[in-house]
Amino acid sequence: MNELLLEIEGINLSTFWGAQNSNYNQVKKHFPKLNITARGEQVRIRGEETELNAFKMVFHRLVAHVEKYNRLNKSDLEGILDTTIDGSEEINSNPDVIVFGPSGRLIKARTPNQKKMVASILENDILFAIGPAGTGKTYTAVALAVKALKNREVKRIVLTRPAVEAGESLGFLPGDLKEKIDPYLRPLYDALDDMIPAAKLNYYLENRMIEIAPLAFMRGRTLDNAFVILDEAQNTTDLQLKMFLTRMGPSAKFVLTGDVSQIDLPKRVASGLVSALEILKNIKGIDIIKLTGSDVIRHTLVKNIIKAYDKKSQTEDDK
Repeated sequence: MNELLLEIEGINLSTFWGAQNSNYNQVKKHFPKLNITARGEQVRIRGEETELNAFKMVFHRLVAHVEKYNRLNKSDLEGILDTTIDGSEEINSNPDVIVFGPSGRLIKARTPNQKKMVASILENDILFAIGPAGTGKTYTAVALAVKALKNREVKRIVLTRPAVEAGESLGFLPGDLKEKIDPYLRPLYDALDDMIPAAKLNYYLENRMIEIAPLAFMRGRTLDNAFVILDEAQNTTDLQLKMFLTRMGPSAKFVLTGDVSQIDLPKRVASGLVSALEILKNIKGIDIIKLTGSDVIRHTLVKNIIKAYDKKSQTEDDK
């Protein structure tokens, strides 16, 4: 018999379980094969894996509903349960699901190389995901981090990017330091918005269970019991990347994403990512996955744009 431990965070327990535990009793009735025990914010479930997966899906949908509407009445509950009579079938038909987003949205690996990322992080503690824009490397990495946090595999998520100046000096941009840096980190916020309801995301941020900061803020720290993502790693120098990698604690997962065709460093400064891919390629526990234009999940034109630039680059290399 397997066991699953879930937590209810950031929502009212009486709203979730209903008056006199009416919702709790209905959920238990819906899953007669499971042993379900709720104490405070923790829910402990014992049973067969297929049933546990089905319960987990329903549980996340119920939590997402309360977070969005601040209610879970009888009709709401029955509606969610009725659409997942055989939740195990939905889970089994979507083996690539990484995490459930708001309102039960399925966040999953959609391309072969994204699926490789999901498999790789189970076997390796450091993963390099390299590829052009639109291949979902950062989005998939953030989904893996959210999954690890929700499953209590880590205590926090740390997301970071180098704040490389693109034609403007940070000192001349308006606002305080946070306002100057936030635009560089916006893609990470956008990914989190897709995967975590607003109220819970604010809870995580306020309690530093999710931290988003520029790379310079990583210096001197040890990052342990954490899922750490370095985005836009191609815009780091050798020293910056070495500094980042050596922050790793004994119980951490590191994912570095980057596009070596879009380096924004000054012309005479070498990319630390390019060097690291060569230096670290044969170390056990470090994996390198290269995504390509076939992994692009944006507008069809994005694939054609990438192909056109790749063709131009190949022509220049042949000269």
